[in-house]
Amino acid sequence: MTRHKAGSCKVYQFTSNHSREERPFAQQRPIFKKPIEIYSFIDPLCPECWALEPILKKLHIECGNYFKLVHLIGGKLNALNLCGNGIQQRQDLAKKWERTANRTGMSCDGSIWLENPVDTPYSVSLAIKAAEFQGKKAGARFLRKIREFLFLDKQNISKKDVLMKCAKAADLDVFEFEKDLFSENAVKAFQCDMKISKEMDVNECPTLVFFNENVDEAGIKVTGVYSYDVYVDILSSILNRDLERNEPPSLERFLKTYEFVATKEISVVYDMSQEDVEREMKKLVLKQKVERVPVKYGTFWLYVH
Repeated sequence: MTRHKAGSCKVYQFTSNHSREERPFAQQRPIFKKPIEIYSFIDPLCPECWALEPILKKLHIECGNYFKLVHLIGGKLNALNLCGNGIQQRQDLAKKWERTANRTGMSCDGSIWLENPVDTPYSVSLAIKAAEFQGKKAGARFLRKIREFLFLDKQNISKKDVLMKCAKAADLDVFEFEKDLFSENAVKAFQCDMKISKEMDVNECPTLVFFNENVDEAGIKVTGVYSYDVYVDILSSILNRDLERNEPPSLERFLKTYEFVATKEISVVYDMSQEDVEREMKKLVLKQKVERVPVKYGTFWLYVH
C-alpha cells in the first residue's frame, strides 16, 4: 500500500486481491459503463457517514456521469460495537453525536442513546441488504429513510416494526422486504460486505474506494470526510483529465427529486451560505412548495407534492 496526499486528505493507493467482477449480490452493470466505480463503506449508525451525504449528493449531480456508487457495510462498525448496555458507553456515544452534528451541520440527536437506544444493530445491516435486493435505487431510498428515522426522529431502527415503517416510507415492496429481512441471502450479502471490507483493509467509516475500469489497477482509498474538491480531484486524477461538470438543477426540481433535504445539503450542492438558503426557501414556503421541518440542529425541508 502506498500513501499519497490530496491536499490535507490522507489517500492510500493499494492493490486488492478481491475481484469486483466476482462480488455476489452486486448490482448489474449498466449498459453504459461508467469509467469509475466507487465503493462507499458505511456504518448505518455512524454520524460521520450521515455527514458525507451533502457531498455525495453534489458529486452525483455534477460528476455522476463518471462513476457508479456502491454502498457496502464496512469497517469495524464502531457504532455497532459500542451498542452495549454500559451507561458510560451510551453517554459517550450521545456526546459524540452532538459534537458531530454541531461540527458538520447534519443534525443527529444523541439523546437517542439515553432514551431509546438501538439494541440489535445487526438487524439494521440485514435490512439494508434486504432492501438492496429490490434494486439500487430502492436500496438508496431505504438507507436514507433509516437514517432519517434514526438521526432525526430518534427511532430504534433495529426493531422490526420500525424497519417495516422505513420500508413503506421508502416505497419498497413491503411483503418482499419482510420475506428477505432475515433471510439467508441477506446474511450472505452482509457477510460478503464484511469480507470485502477486510480484504480492502477498511477499518473506519466512512471510507470511499475509487476504482477505474481496469480491474487490475490499484484502487484509491479515502477515509473520513473532506471538502468536495478533494473528491473531484481524485476523480480527475484517475481519468487524467479535467471533468466536465453538470450544472445543478433548479432548486425546486432538486427538492422535488429528493423530497426531504437539509439546509446543509442545499448549501453544499448550490454553494450557498445557510443564510441565502433560508432566504430562498422562505420564498418557496410562501408559494406552498415546501414545508419547514425544524430539527435539533438546523432545518430540513419537505417538498409538497
